[in-house]
Amino acid sequence: MTFSPSMSSGFTAARNRSKYISPQSGMCSLCTEECPGTCEIAQAAVLGKITVYPTTTGANQIASEKDYPIDFSHFNINGRCFGALGVEADLEHGEIFNVNLASEYGYDNKVKLDLPIVLPAIIKMNWVDYFGGAAMAGVTCMIGEDAREKEPNLEMTDGKITSFPMLQKIHDSFHKYYRGSGQMVLQCNVDDHLTGVPEIALEKYGFEALEFKFGQGAKGTQPVNRIKNYDEAVKKVEKGHLVHPDPFDPKVMELKEKGCCPNFYTYGRLPMWTEETMAKRIAELRERGTKNVYFKMAGFDLADVERVIRMAIENRVDMVTFDGAGGGSGYSPSKMMDEWSLPTVMLEKGVVDICDKLERQGKTLPAMVITGGFISEDQVFKALAYGDGFINAVGVCRGAMAAAMTGKTIGDEIKAGRTPEFFKKFGDTVDEVFRDLADLKGVYGKEAENFSTGAIGVFSYLNKLAFGLRHFAALNRKFDLMYLDRSDLIPLTYYANDLLG
Repeated sequence: MTFSPSMSSGFTAARNRSKYISPQSGMCSLCTEECPGTCEIAQAAVLGKITVYPTTTGANQIASEKDYPIDFSHFNINGRCFGALGVEADLEHGEIFNVNLASEYGYDNKVKLDLPIVLPAIIKMNWVDYFGGAAMAGVTCMIGEDAREKEPNLEMTDGKITSFPMLQKIHDSFHKYYRGSGQMVLQCNVDDHLTGVPEIALEKYGFEALEFKFGQGAKGTQPVNRIKNYDEAVKKVEKGHLVHPDPFDPKVMELKEKGCCPNFYTYGRLPMWTEETMAKRIAELRERGTKNVYFKMAGFDLADVERVIRMAIENRVDMVTFDGAGGGSGYSPSKMMDEWSLPTVMLEKGVVDICDKLERQGKTLPAMVITGGFISEDQVFKALAYGDGFINAVGVCRGAMAAAMTGKTIGDEIKAGRTPEFFKKFGDTVDEVFRDLADLKGVYGKEAENFSTGAIGVFSYLNKLAFGLRHFAALNRKFDLMYLDRSDLIPLTYYANDLLG
């Protein structure tokens, strides 16, 4: 048995020529010299080291193709038919609409969540509606690192950013719909900190919350990008990027004069935080106006996971998000997305065990979020139940972005008089087809009719997850999510039974 994908991949549009695959290598079992070159090996033979990364990045999303031996499908959801927790145990109160999904987190500045969901960091594709839908649904959302790289009008002086107008657009995409729940959080990596992104966001563009990264895209290392020529390499260096090789190296300059310049690559700096440097940086940014601090951590070694949690406790960090293997924005190495990190359910076990130990030591824990492959209400319920009271919310990234993209596309088609065939049975106007638009009108009034259908799509998708959660909670006679625990799960396999202890 093998769990790794073959030499066919959506990351690279590569495919095996033969239907007969050698499971150990992923190659075709019969490899011939007449092959025109369709698999990942052929791409590497021609394109070289850039094929470590996906070659299909762009206006799309990419996730792991590895079929892990354990995930939340190895559990079923329990059910109960007596009594009630969280409401009066009578016929009038024991119904799904009385399930409380709301919560609150934070130390000095409390943040409300209408749903036990956050939208993890991203800054590509239809991010405007991704953030707008988060505000409509009353959940927290994070802006992806390196947002400055997408700003065509970025201005810098002496290595520090002095103008970043895109941040205002990002801020407004959330706050134009904000109604008191959720928060917009700006995620920053090391290069963002070095160029002053947090400072200008706080002082010029109205941000109040920052997220610190441990790893890139929660997938380990920072991205490497090929630079098209020598002049571009020079510009990157002047903007403070690491560039390899150094275009100012005399040997490289000599090669340029000979017309045989090597390839240039820019590389994001790896974080090198310590307890001391992290505490100092958080203190600096709080003095500049930061009201809430967040951490983003991946499935690194569990000793590192515990260290990050302890750093969060010592610095009164409001929320820590843990990202399990399986996701990815497309900027991480292909094999890193497939083969590195703790799968989500295993990462959650480690986090919960550490939190349980620290709580017994008298520590006050921040809010904890688990993410990595969640798209449906059953998965969210299982993660909250498996969290045994230590997991406060679940991160839903790829599903919410898919809703932002398809909601906009379908809405545009309807407005153009080309309602997709499947949706014609529901109507032929946005008001008729987008059924949860009525709920938005109940909050925002008639102006909701003018909202982007992409943002409506995110709201509707999260509304669906919330509605499904209510059903599962009521099924277990638990009318507040604070009562969820591992007794709400049924293990289906030996793996799952072992994880439940």
